[in-house]
Amino acid sequence: MKQRELGRSGIKVSRMALGTATWGLTTHRDEAAEQLVEFVGAGGNLLDTSDVYGAGASEKVIGELLGTVVPRSSVVLATKAGGVPGGKPGDADTRRESLLAALDASLTRLGTDYVDLWQMHVWDDRTPIEETLSAIETAVQSGRVRNAGICNYSGWQTALAARRRLGGGPSLMSTQVEYSLLERGIEREVLPAAAALGLSVLPWAPLGRGVLTAKYRSGVPLERAKSPFFRWYVGHHLDAPRTDEIVDAVASAAAELGAAPVAIALVWVRDRPSVTAPVVGARTAEQLRDSLAAESLELPKEIRTRLDEVSAPYVGYPERLV
Repeated sequence: MKQRELGRSGIKVSRMALGTATWGLTTHRDEAAEQLVEFVGAGGNLLDTSDVYGAGASEKVIGELLGTVVPRSSVVLATKAGGVPGGKPGDADTRRESLLAALDASLTRLGTDYVDLWQMHVWDDRTPIEETLSAIETAVQSGRVRNAGICNYSGWQTALAARRRLGGGPSLMSTQVEYSLLERGIEREVLPAAAALGLSVLPWAPLGRGVLTAKYRSGVPLERAKSPFFRWYVGHHLDAPRTDEIVDAVASAAAELGAAPVAIALVWVRDRPSVTAPVVGARTAEQLRDSLAAESLELPKEIRTRLDEVSAPYVGYPERLV
């Protein structure tokens, strides 16, 4: 797997990251182990988790696998803090004492004394950004964190966090945001900010929360459709106005190139400006192999243009002026 630099850190990461949000929940330890071996064997090294995934269950599984299934040195380990375990999406606590306590708990679960990338999972309106950055600086100076990043920040929040470095403090290296053919909103403000500030973009949900795999073209299984989580998480994209048109374009491109829709959607995101590595999750190793197959694929210009046009986001004032 080809590699790219993580921000300006000098660290080389695979141009696909392995997400672990389901590890310890619907993906059990043995399945996670199989995925990790498959990923590292294919040349992947960027492993992404969070302290809120399964209320720490994902980190615990990773801690059991590193050093036994694969060496700790074979992965660039990324985790997150600032979310509220057991809370609602968007709940945040980036106070200094909360962040540093969360980091210590993450390191214990992960069975390591440092993480390569520590990310603020969500913006916290109640905590001054200077206090959040102070916690990051302390974590870096103590050796518990090698590099820092942010997640789900808007354009102005990204610029504010990246520019308000404390004296001698660390620079941010990355921003992790939702980005796919079905969700291109970050192109208005976040991508330009990331490019100007030298941040790597790590897209989550690059498969449109599963919709771009084309598995829902013939309908949604009844049990899944009844799930409140499915309606909230997947329904957001499944019911969007242009979804059918975009999915059809992906499926058509897949047929032309003899590839799976998964690969088409991933490669489109992977090769967008400022993107370093899409974060791909899978329930099984077999599903992961479908994503790994994208590594050898390049999209012809005419297909990329077709996908760009069918999924183009609305751009209004003031972005359209530039």
